[in-house]
Amino acid sequence: MAEKNLRFYGVFVCFLILSVNNAVVGRGQEEERRALVPAMFIFGDSLIDNGNNNNLPSFAKANYFPYGIDFQGGPTGRFSNGYTMVDAIAELLGLPLIPAYTQVSGDQMRYGVNYASAAAGILDDTGRNFVSRIPFNQQIRNFENTLDQITANLGTPDVAQALSKCIFFVGMGSNDYLNNYLMPNYDTKNRYNAQQFADLLVQQYSQQLTRLYNLGARKFVIGGLGVMGCIPSILAQSNNGLCSEEVNRLILPFNANTKAMINNLSANLPGARFSYIDIHNMFHDLLANAGSYGFSVVNRGCCGIGRNRGQITCLPFQTPCPDRNQYIFWDAFHPTEAVNVLFGQKAFNGNKDVVYPMNIEQLANL
Repeated sequence: MAEKNLRFYGVFVCFLILSVNNAVVGRGQEEERRALVPAMFIFGDSLIDNGNNNNLPSFAKANYFPYGIDFQGGPTGRFSNGYTMVDAIAELLGLPLIPAYTQVSGDQMRYGVNYASAAAGILDDTGRNFVSRIPFNQQIRNFENTLDQITANLGTPDVAQALSKCIFFVGMGSNDYLNNYLMPNYDTKNRYNAQQFADLLVQQYSQQLTRLYNLGARKFVIGGLGVMGCIPSILAQSNNGLCSEEVNRLILPFNANTKAMINNLSANLPGARFSYIDIHNMFHDLLANAGSYGFSVVNRGCCGIGRNRGQITCLPFQTPCPDRNQYIFWDAFHPTEAVNVLFGQKAFNGNKDVVYPMNIEQLANL
């Protein structure tokens, strides 16, 4: 991929550096608006993957209808009926939608790249049931490959200046539980209790974020884990249809460790700034007050098969629910576009109960 697009990287950096000074994004010939940052680089899993798995020999794909049924142009590989959270955040930052690493070409890269991959985890072994995926370590290597090319075209100081103003969005950890710790064909649960596993994950997570820092990242947005015991896939495993409090408790040490990690990295990495998106609090509030947000269906997917429409996730050309804006969950694992946009707005300009210690807008303006 890096060799194929070698001729484009110089163009990309020139636009990136220009954006540092001007930060103006053209949206068609008639509209211009000022971007808060020159670019956004995205790392994560299926919650924010936008097509990197499309051409992999993987079971974790969403490049078919009805995925993308509400997205202009149809399915792209997003695990949603429309926008993901990072799509909403990109627009709020004044950026266009960020392209997938495996599909990007030309000046499409000028405002950033999305490296996220469905089934990916902090641990390389996570998600092996889906065969191919791009773990976080490989996503960082893909970003490093990009930097090798653009640095050769422009030089290290100018690239460092540009990157220090960019947003680096990282949303990892869900699969390390759903497709590792909680899977019967993994021995992880026998080797670690909840706290020990959270410690293992965040120890590696800290090293990975430090690698990004050493590559030039300075403005980090870190997404926490949501109320995972309430997703349709987990609900479908229960006879009473209630959230699994065992799963909800399981991920609490990870979120606590991640907050502590951010405080530690802020103190030890000069110039690094962080926004932690407390998706657990966002989801807890949404589930408790769904009606006030305009949602009426909280416990089943819009597209899926079986109990809670969560035993088998959304199949090709399956007919989804018609009233998608009423649903919190799109399929067995992922939120609808309506929830993604809501959470993106809260992360962008919310208070410290949902984004800590500053929101994304404040981070962008530093």
